Amino acid sequence: MGKITKNEMDNFMITGIQQVGVGTENFNKTWNWLIEHFGADVKILEDDTVAERMLPYTGGQSHQRHASINVSLQGGGGFEIWQYSKRKPVPAAFEVAVGDLGVFAAKVNCRDVAAFHKEISAKWPGVSAISALPDGTPCFCVKDLYGNTFQVVRQDYVFIDEGRLCGGIGGALVGVTDMERSIAFYHEVLGYDTVVYDRTGVFDDWGSMAGAGERYRRVLLRPAQPRAGAFSQLFGPDCVELVQALDRTPRKIFEGRFWGDPGFIQICYDVTGMQALGRFCAAHGHPFTVDSCPDGQQFDMGDASGHFTYIEDPDGTLIEFVETHKIPVVKKLGWFIDMRKRDPRKPLPRFLFRMMGLVSRAKKRPE
Repeated sequence: MGKITKNEMDNFMITGIQQVGVGTENFNKTWNWLIEHFGADVKILEDDTVAERMLPYTGGQSHQRHASINVSLQGGGGFEIWQYSKRKPVPAAFEVAVGDLGVFAAKVNCRDVAAFHKEISAKWPGVSAISALPDGTPCFCVKDLYGNTFQVVRQDYVFIDEGRLCGGIGGALVGVTDMERSIAFYHEVLGYDTVVYDRTGVFDDWGSMAGAGERYRRVLLRPAQPRAGAFSQLFGPDCVELVQALDRTPRKIFEGRFWGDPGFIQICYDVTGMQALGRFCAAHGHPFTVDSCPDGQQFDMGDASGHFTYIEDPDGTLIEFVETHKIPVVKKLGWFIDMRKRDPRKPLPRFLFRMMGLVSRAKKRPE
């Protein structure tokens, strides 16, 4: 796999982690849990239609699903809450362990780990003790009501200060089998060109996750330069941590199950220049496995529209790309933003997100 050249990068842009997908057994309970504990109370979109374009990952059949993307205006990527509407979701038949293949935990931004640990521990039992990443960054783990692990990590970046301690998604922990091959993929395709740390040993920052006491090699990657683009300031800094199990053979988290079943489904990146990105990925051995708009049209999802695609990392972890074409600001007033008519490198102004927040919070929460 060759390195990204400047000319190739000029034709597409990855602007940050848009969201991490969270498959659930109960859409409303997960929605309310994320609002209550992480403050993800601004709904960007919601859709309850048939997923017709994910056939490679849904047994060759279309399935109806209920999905939404919720964000925190404190900053960070969103949470895509996802549940099958007419098919019973199938949880993993085993306890997901550190280093299992796929996204085994998601990172959540927090500007004061000690204060937030006290706050969330007072209302939720699934919280580990405060620990630290290998580079000394304070952190702790939280298991949600279905056993998904979120690693809360110190991150000073704030998009809109609403007085909250916790923000949105800052990254993901991904199990891999060949560290060097995976580093190359995440560097050359997704722009993670800086190694923050590369450590091997037994670590104590994974809380009560299965396998936490075993040996691992873990590598934390970040892009050297801040991301640019319309949503880049909302998403803020992002990272991916690759984890390779050394004492056992890891299991594939979604083996024998469908995309959208309970667990962390994918990491989704917001992009511009999807067609150029597709050519680049194909040339580097990672062609799109799903393309919502193969003929260049647009895909509608609720009140928003755009173009989404998927590739797989070397171990089959799903990476989604989304190029947004239209997003609603105030639907009742017919106020939408056509992203194709603006400079793709220019960040959207904060007041638009404040307006989305006001509209979203005025609506009734799910029961």
